[in-house]
Amino acid sequence: MPIKSRIRTIPHYPHEGIMFRDITTLLKDPVGLRATIQEITKRYEGAKIDKVVGIEARGFIVGTPVAYELGVGFVPVRKKNKLPAETAGRDYQLEYGSDRLEIHLDAIQPGDRVLLVDDLIATGGTALAAVNLIQDMGGEVLECCFVIDLPDVGGRARLEANGQKVFALCEFAGE
Repeated sequence: MPIKSRIRTIPHYPHEGIMFRDITTLLKDPVGLRATIQEITKRYEGAKIDKVVGIEARGFIVGTPVAYELGVGFVPVRKKNKLPAETAGRDYQLEYGSDRLEIHLDAIQPGDRVLLVDDLIATGGTALAAVNLIQDMGGEVLECCFVIDLPDVGGRARLEANGQKVFALCEFAGE
């Protein structure tokens, strides 16, 4: 079942020249959603994973059922001031400015083996900030897993240059 064929492309969103990859069409399709979760879960069956960490917000949608299927806990990484308990944070650069990701201080224990999940890897700034947060807390990121890779934007290469393994279900290269 080709997952890529169930992802909608919206030209010139949110800015002129951007080809936005919209996973809502994949998520609303019961076959597409099930295949996405099954393919990711199959990759990590038998791996020693303690937690799945999902990046706000679409990483929650994909990461939570993956954690459930793997029988491990799920940890949200959120934008600043969204988590109620004490947090650790990391600033990261956006195309136009900066932002901050935060995680609860008690979410990751030293030595936890973590699978990082998000819907898409573009520049890699958000994912790298999440990796750094997990490592700051003593966790080990086993792999960064995405539904979509945009290799032309360079995020995969950026993560790999920082010692991370990267997996994506599909990619949109040169499109």
